[in-house]
Amino acid sequence: MTNVNFDFSGKTALIYGGTTGIGRETAKAFAKAKANVFVTGIGAEHGKSLVDEIKKAGHAAVEYMDADVSKEADIVSAQEKAIAKFGKVDIAFNNAGISGPNGPIQDMSPETYDKLMNVNLKGIFLGMRHQIPHMLKNGGGCIVNTSSLFSEIGFPGTAVYCGTKYAVAGMTRSAAFEVARFGIRINSLAPGPVNTPLLHEMFGSEAEANRIVTRFVPAKRISHPSEQALVVLWLCSDAASFVVGHNVRVDGGGFEASAIDM
Repeated sequence: MTNVNFDFSGKTALIYGGTTGIGRETAKAFAKAKANVFVTGIGAEHGKSLVDEIKKAGHAAVEYMDADVSKEADIVSAQEKAIAKFGKVDIAFNNAGISGPNGPIQDMSPETYDKLMNVNLKGIFLGMRHQIPHMLKNGGGCIVNTSSLFSEIGFPGTAVYCGTKYAVAGMTRSAAFEVARFGIRINSLAPGPVNTPLLHEMFGSEAEANRIVTRFVPAKRISHPSEQALVVLWLCSDAASFVVGHNVRVDGGGFEASAIDM
C-alpha cells in the first residue's frame, strides 16, 4: 500500500462487503488509521482471517459478522451490533457487490437480473436507509457507496451489471443532496479495473481479465485494491470536507478506444 497517513482515532467505520478485494483493503486501512472497524461479508472463514490479520498488525478494535446485504434484517443487525460495540457509526462503506455472468442481455434470466439488483443496488439502498437516520441523530457522518467505472460507460456483455452501477451513482448523488446540509457527506467510488475476484469472474479468469482490460486502460495496468481503499479513506477524511455527491473515478484513465494497442 502507498504510504499515506490518515487518522480516524475515535471514529467507527461500518463496512458492508469487507472480506475480499476493495472492502478488505479498506477495512485494513481504516484499522491502520486507528478507526474502530465493524466488517460484514459472506463467508465466516474470510471474516476470521481478516480479523486475525488486523489484530496481528496491532489493531484490536475490529469485529466481523456474516451479512447478506439484500436482507434488511442483516443490514439492521450489523449496524446495531456496531453501535453496541463502538457507540455509534461515523463512516459507512457500502461496498458489497457481484458481477454476474458475462453475456448478451437477451441471455440474462430474470433471476440473474433480480440477484444483481438485490445485491448491487438494493443493498446500498438498505444501507443508506438505516445509516442516514443514525447519522442525523449523531451530528453527521460520511457514506461511500461502491459504483464502478461501468456506472459511466457501457461495455458489451455487462448490460445488467452496468444498469445496477448507473443506478448506484444516481441514487448516491440524489441522496447526497438531501442530507448535505445536515453534515452528512455521501459520495460513490467508481473503480476501474481492480485485481479482485469480481473482475476475474467478469472476464472468466485473472489471465483473461489482464489480457482484455489492459488493452483499454491508458495506464496499461490493473489497480491494486489498496489504491481504491485510500480513496475511500480520503473521501471520509477532513481533506474531502467539501466533496459531496460525486462519483469518483479511480480508473487509470478509464476505458479509452484510443488506448488500444494495435
